[in-house]
Amino acid sequence: MTHSEHHRPDGTDDATVAAVGKLTEALETVERARGHLYSFHQLTGSADFDLGDAAELLEKAGHHRAADRVRAELVGRNVLEGRWTFQVVEEYDDGYYGVVKAAERDIRNELVAGRRHVYEAELKEARRTHGRPGHEATPHQAVSNEATPRE
Repeated sequence: MTHSEHHRPDGTDDATVAAVGKLTEALETVERARGHLYSFHQLTGSADFDLGDAAELLEKAGHHRAADRVRAELVGRNVLEGRWTFQVVEEYDDGYYGVVKAAERDIRNELVAGRRHVYEAELKEARRTHGRPGHEATPHQAVSNEATPRE
């Protein structure tokens, strides 16, 4: 991605850049929540297999009633009414997540020509120390600086 792909389009005001930046920040939080939901999905699946293993160990130890209870009440149990975690993940992806992601993309396309992270790029430009190694505006400038001998 080039440096110019992060510049605000001509005529775009500060309030618009800030608003679209906040919308993107919200999407990023939704992305993080989605990652936690996938962790929940995988951890719950692992726990279900552990419950099955626990039932087998209880059986081998002679605790048949306890093993039967674990198998009947816990192994393969829904986490929400009628749903295993894969169904929760799918419903989230197809519903809330999909709607937020589409709205952010559509509004960003409409208001800042689809450019991503315009707010952050301007924040970077304002906060970096120009001309100092490690503060280059783009990766290309960093590579150029490495090729230039330092005094």
